[in-house]
Amino acid sequence: MADPRSPSPLRQALSRYLDARSTALAEARRALSIGEGDARAVLFIAENPGTRPTKLRDYLGITSAGVTALIDRLVERDIVRRDVDPEDRRVSRITLTVDISADPWSSLTRFDDDFEGAVAAGDLEQTQLLAEFLESLTESTVGTTR
Repeated sequence: MADPRSPSPLRQALSRYLDARSTALAEARRALSIGEGDARAVLFIAENPGTRPTKLRDYLGITSAGVTALIDRLVERDIVRRDVDPEDRRVSRITLTVDISADPWSSLTRFDDDFEGAVAAGDLEQTQLLAEFLESLTESTVGTTR
């Protein structure tokens, strides 16, 4: 009989996945000489080209001063650029100047890209069932952890 205090095989597998992803991202950040917040910002901007600083601030959960400093750092390193918003000249839009799909920047997404490739090569029905199962487990525990 399994020890009720030991993590389930599913929880162990999820922990290994999270650890592997965290390690891959940490290695990518180290190779690019950027911090975690900067990396998260780069990935957000890649998915939301021309984003406003307020959207980035909200996503990262930092202050306006913090997002300004972060954007200044990324502009100084030629990772992003600020453009004037044509609809409101008081606002800037932030766009990447690096190609996130090319080396070395692709290292930020390589783990997720490889994972998605493995998922795509697998059984679609099983993948859908697992995704639904994980969603239901998450929903059942979200309220209990607060």
